[in-house]
Amino acid sequence: MTTEHRTLHNRVLAVLGPAIAAGEYAPGHAFTLQGLEGDFGVSRTVAREAVRVLESMGLVVSRPRTGIRVRPQRDWSVFDPQLIRWRLAGSGRMEQLRSLNELRAAVEPGAAALAAERGPADERAQLEAVAERMTLTGQAGELTTFMELDIAFHRRILELSGNEMLSGLAEVVTEVLVARTSYDLMPHNPRPEALRLHMTVARAVRDGLPDVAEAAMRAIVTEVADALRDDAPGC
Repeated sequence: MTTEHRTLHNRVLAVLGPAIAAGEYAPGHAFTLQGLEGDFGVSRTVAREAVRVLESMGLVVSRPRTGIRVRPQRDWSVFDPQLIRWRLAGSGRMEQLRSLNELRAAVEPGAAALAAERGPADERAQLEAVAERMTLTGQAGELTTFMELDIAFHRRILELSGNEMLSGLAEVVTEVLVARTSYDLMPHNPRPEALRLHMTVARAVRDGLPDVAEAAMRAIVTEVADALRDDAPGC
């Protein structure tokens, strides 16, 4: 694909993808390549490439004679990071955040326990340094740096679990943490309790205490869930 084609097909996706993800087109809605060509002023090749990307996410299905049809949400590749971003950008943002946090609640506490049990000792020890930097940047109100450290912390927990299925969810968790900062769902200074809990997780993982690590991580995701339920910033 040439740079020009890539730019054009990204332009089609930037409009059509979020619109489908937001429910602006009901399941069964039909598109045609000819219609997309005219609507976006692109070639048949560019339109087809955009449709292929949407198909890869499960958003549409393209068949001879029936055209390109929007698929029901149950068929979507809901773990696709781009699809998550589109859903977070739309009117259903809070519902998507709640769904993602419920996933985190189901996954991350267990991952923290496994990290404490399975992670190499030297790598487990490094997690505490990340938590310490989170505390410093959080107290200073440096939200961008805090977010980067928060992402690194939670990704590392998943990786230290030693389970490739859990590690594969790192991009999903990253999108949640980025969204909470991008959409002003974080307080200017993260709550002290959340900072303390991250340190508790780090030290429990370092010391090989799976029950403590699991309980502290569960408290972290529960706090976020409570904040989202109240439609107020969490930490």
